[in-house]
Amino acid sequence: MAAEIHSRPQSSRPVLLSKIEGHQDAVSAALVIPKEDGVITASEDRTIRVWLKRDSGQYWPSIYHTMSSPCSTMAYHHDSRRIFVGQDNGAIMEFHISEDFNKMNFVKTYPAHQNRVSAVIFCLEAEWVISTGHDKCVSWMCTRSGNMLGRHYFTSWASALQYDFETQHAFVGDYSGQITLLKLEQNTCSVITTLKGHEGSIASLWWDPVQRLLFSGASDNSIIMWDIGGRRGRTLLLQGHHDKVQAVCYLQLTRQLVSCAADGGITVWNMDITREEAPQWLDSDSCQKCEQPFFWNIKQMWDTKTLGLRQHHCRKCGKAVCGKCSTKRSSYPIMGFEFQVRVCDACFDSIKDEDRTSLATFHEGKHNISHMSMDISRGLMVTCGSDRVVKIWDMTPVVGCGLATGFASR
Repeated sequence: MAAEIHSRPQSSRPVLLSKIEGHQDAVSAALVIPKEDGVITASEDRTIRVWLKRDSGQYWPSIYHTMSSPCSTMAYHHDSRRIFVGQDNGAIMEFHISEDFNKMNFVKTYPAHQNRVSAVIFCLEAEWVISTGHDKCVSWMCTRSGNMLGRHYFTSWASALQYDFETQHAFVGDYSGQITLLKLEQNTCSVITTLKGHEGSIASLWWDPVQRLLFSGASDNSIIMWDIGGRRGRTLLLQGHHDKVQAVCYLQLTRQLVSCAADGGITVWNMDITREEAPQWLDSDSCQKCEQPFFWNIKQMWDTKTLGLRQHHCRKCGKAVCGKCSTKRSSYPIMGFEFQVRVCDACFDSIKDEDRTSLATFHEGKHNISHMSMDISRGLMVTCGSDRVVKIWDMTPVVGCGLATGFASR
């Protein structure tokens, strides 16, 4: 099918520049080649493909390489044109791509995991390839020798990975919803801390080394911003998706966060404002508004001869309340609640109309997005998923023209 090409728009929506079709199974990873009109894809159909844009405007594969096992993840280092492909069998294969992007040579295989590779990162300075897998571990291997340097095991599948190249700290998200911060050494590592806040498995992580912010997206449909550099350990909860958040990218220049979900939702968050932290939910045996007992408070029910009530929590103040004291729903974007959530009646009355003004924009990708990556310098985003379609988007109408001049106008 011919790619769909659009001119630069005047609207404030992402604009679909091209669609790439041809994979026989889900596309697990895709990225725009920096400074080139090209895309690299890795797929469950066991292929690595390099697509170059032709004069006709269509993308055609200049490289089509079949692997021995389904491709689960990918990392590409443009300056050295080295590509690392994680596979379903636990191996990572390294290739070198020619300058004209028409040839890919095999370099070596890394026996990194015993099960599916979920994420891979290449560190040129240390000559390490760092990866996580469904064998519940993070591993780091030497790219010069191909030898294993170290492993660290978790109690759940390791599902997401980010790495701070300067301090050699790795952030590993897992299926339990926990994020572990590790300090990697040449042959060992140490656990610095664990971050707990999600109620579902971690699907994606993004680390901003400038502001020292970590963003995590999870299957509980939420995003958490962890202020790693702050002294107070500040966290912000963002809820603006109806399905699991599978990709996040923070644009440090414009202070915006782009997130994509399994239902095709693309959300752009304004992070250049002072937001409020969501409160911790308080524990109580009775409603903290009317003092009626909750259903497990046997003594108070007996003493007052009343039936116990179900416990709820106000999302704005965190108090434990009964249904009669929390009959209202409201959005509260300053605290990250873009959709209506339960609040107690007192908090509802304190929320002004201007407090409900959205601090995010919502867009439809029209396909199951399992992976997203951005070429921030050009304002380009590529999405892919289980529908086997790769889409290239011009994001400059949404994230601002200060990022790029735009792909379509080149």
